[in-house]
Amino acid sequence: MAAQLVHLPDIERLSARVIRILGGNPGKEAWLTAKGTNTYLVGQGPKRLLIDTGEGKPAWLQSLKSVLSSEQASVDQAILTHWHHDHVGGVDDLLSVSPHARVYKNQPGESQLDIQNGQKFETAGATLRAFYCPGHTQDHMALILEEEDAMFTGDNVLGQGTAVFEDLATYMDSLDKMSQQFSGRAYPGHGPVIEDGKGMVLEYIRHRKERENQVLEVLDEQKGEVAAAKEGWKAMEIVKVIYKDYPENLHAPAERGLIQILEKLMKEGKVLRDSRDLWSVNSRATL
Repeated sequence: MAAQLVHLPDIERLSARVIRILGGNPGKEAWLTAKGTNTYLVGQGPKRLLIDTGEGKPAWLQSLKSVLSSEQASVDQAILTHWHHDHVGGVDDLLSVSPHARVYKNQPGESQLDIQNGQKFETAGATLRAFYCPGHTQDHMALILEEEDAMFTGDNVLGQGTAVFEDLATYMDSLDKMSQQFSGRAYPGHGPVIEDGKGMVLEYIRHRKERENQVLEVLDEQKGEVAAAKEGWKAMEIVKVIYKDYPENLHAPAERGLIQILEKLMKEGKVLRDSRDLWSVNSRATL
């Protein structure tokens, strides 16, 4: 969470068919959004496909114009991975440059086209297959680049920083399914390219399971008079144990994620929460 961020140029060719264009929106909370939103120009012909549009910053529009000019190309299709503003805020800017571009999104907004799981998008030199993977948001779509056995992972898996999620159980299920869809690179919504994309997805799964086990160990701790006398644990008390080596300014966002873990474990019958928001191990459950 506190690792130094990798420098990314505003525009970078990542492969024969993928160019990354930064959104010009570096995050105030760098642990979360890294150097800003990644948008990707995909294809090799005069008509290209764009993945995400940043949040509407002038720097992104200038970068997009520069790339399209140098590539002698225009955008005729755009795919939005999910509804968050830093991924969809530049749609109007895109349409000012490529007014006839078709904009696709799962659970589409006005003037947008829907995306179905498994739907294919083709452009010269590239074929993308949509993969529905809710977790970060309920409308979240990843895209598999078939020619590279690679995946555009949106915000479910990041190149650097911390991924957040709306529902942990749903997110974990999506990560498991994502790991079975590709074996190559991951092109994330934030941060640098991940060369071993599948390996990173599996690492995310391992890390989340490790966190669950840590939470259960803290709740089940019965050593010492103070711990033995506790009726339960507040979420922030657990954070201060598990994240004791992290800066305190990260404890609040860590607490939000930890509550998601606790709620998942409660649904599984492994922990209990009382009316005072004190959490404890369900002694009747087999851990």
